[in-house]
Amino acid sequence: MAGLEEKARKIAYFSELVGQSATAPLAGASRLPRLAQSDELGITFIGHSSFLIQIGGQTVLVDPVFARWLVVLRRLRHPGVRIDGLPPIDAVLLSHAHMDHLNRPSLRKIVAHTRRLTGKAPVAIVPWGVENLIQDLGFAKVISLEWWQSSLLGAVSVTLTPSKHWGARLFNDTYRGFGGYVLRSSEHSVYHSGDTAYFSGFAEIGRRLAPEVALLPIGAYSPDNFRSVHTSPEDALQGFLDMRASVMVPMHFGTFRLSAEPVEEPLPRLLASARKAGVEDCICALNEGETRIFRPGEGTELSCPGKLANAK
Repeated sequence: MAGLEEKARKIAYFSELVGQSATAPLAGASRLPRLAQSDELGITFIGHSSFLIQIGGQTVLVDPVFARWLVVLRRLRHPGVRIDGLPPIDAVLLSHAHMDHLNRPSLRKIVAHTRRLTGKAPVAIVPWGVENLIQDLGFAKVISLEWWQSSLLGAVSVTLTPSKHWGARLFNDTYRGFGGYVLRSSEHSVYHSGDTAYFSGFAEIGRRLAPEVALLPIGAYSPDNFRSVHTSPEDALQGFLDMRASVMVPMHFGTFRLSAEPVEEPLPRLLASARKAGVEDCICALNEGETRIFRPGEGTELSCPGKLANAK
């Protein structure tokens, strides 16, 4: 009986999320991204966990989801950049196979868009076991990595990092991998965590790879058991401090209603926590479509190392 009650509770909860998503007006607007010079780091927030990253002369998309619907969940905000507004893409990085991070229609359109502009298709980099989900989408090459393995995009190294999450797309394909990425050029480094709960791996990633800019998730943490696979705003800030990065860019909030907390809650909670820790200046919250350009050395100049000892 208890099992049936729990199942009924989950169905009712999910139905409520679906209903709220379907009736909410679609907010926000799309714009063209700012383009970075080859020695600059450009980070454009598209929405949810989707970013356009310009680094070391390479143009990379991470977890690009442009779809209006994820099966029955409708997005709440327009993508900050439209696919036809993107520059040519050199590579697409996918953190795991969940549908709010790997959207096959979006990927197919991205490949076609870059082919139209350059005559060439981008490459894709994925965790182990994800290759068969995208092999038919037209990528020039699909590269599979294990945790701590790296691949080169021109002069940019891409390293798959651990996370505390899971990778199955449906139910039985639990063999699929998951993780985050650190991208490093001679002038810049940036970390995209993918989905993750708080774990000791943040400190290890900091020790091994020392990323300057960290893109970290702050939504989908309620009810509290969701924190076994997602970070709350406070968890994400602690991970940022553990990593000893310089700048934190929040993500994974506001675009899809995936959990019970109010949609508008995560960012104010993060900023309040950062203010209390004395590191509010280290938070770079981007609106959809907004691009932040870092010049060589700028990430370090804006960093928090001098504040970390007091914050931790």
